[in-house]
Amino acid sequence: MLSLEMTMLALSLFCCALAVAGYLLSLLVKRVVLAKVSTWILAAGFLFLTLNLVAAAINSSGWDNFGSRHFLSIYAWVIACIYLGLQFSTKTRLLGAFIAPFILLFVIAAVGHEADKNLVPPQWQGWLTAFHLVLAIAGEALFVLASSAGAMFMIQNSLLKHKKPGKMGRVLPSLGDLDRINHLGLLWGFPLLTLGMIGGAVYAAFVWGDMWVSDPKVVWSFAVWVIYGFLLHQRLAIGWKGFRMAAWSCAVFALFLLSALVTRFCFSTVHNFI
Repeated sequence: MLSLEMTMLALSLFCCALAVAGYLLSLLVKRVVLAKVSTWILAAGFLFLTLNLVAAAINSSGWDNFGSRHFLSIYAWVIACIYLGLQFSTKTRLLGAFIAPFILLFVIAAVGHEADKNLVPPQWQGWLTAFHLVLAIAGEALFVLASSAGAMFMIQNSLLKHKKPGKMGRVLPSLGDLDRINHLGLLWGFPLLTLGMIGGAVYAAFVWGDMWVSDPKVVWSFAVWVIYGFLLHQRLAIGWKGFRMAAWSCAVFALFLLSALVTRFCFSTVHNFI
């Protein structure tokens, strides 16, 4: 079963790499047909990744230990699942040029880890920990999608504003579709991240006592939650949309990606297993 798991992961890696190459080539030659083909290749990679996770669940050393490989594979799976679901409904093919590289990076990282290498220490493993991690992953994946749509919105808006759309402007998704994806990413990402944080807080309150409150990773996550909550409020209550929301989404994502790396490598945290 372990060999089947690795075979499916290797096939997923191959398909994701091929899809990334196809998406980037479609931008270079400005042909949307290449992006359409790349979408189906990415869907095949998603299928292989799904089979990989099923094999891991069946494997006795799989979900019981929640290994690093499985954690990274789930991250790639969630991003691919959300993107493909939205893509097939909105036809925003070229958005994959922004999303597929993220998926590929997580699959590459998964291949580089051993299946039996624990991500979560044994004493902290359990269904509530898995609940916390999976929902937090899903929420963050939706923020990645929202930010990617925002970045493409800014590119398309700039082309139209200067009245020089050319072939690039014609193959990029419409501003309406990109704004809709940004909206959906925030609308669904925030409650999922909220539930994930609640699950983690409840578990940590019993296991870690008071030390989790001042943990740098917790402080960073709470800051992410507050600012994305602010963006969602401005969108729903104030009516922010279009370029303003796209720019804010990109800026916030870049800021917190940088702060996450700083927190991970420069501070001591009880979350050092992530």
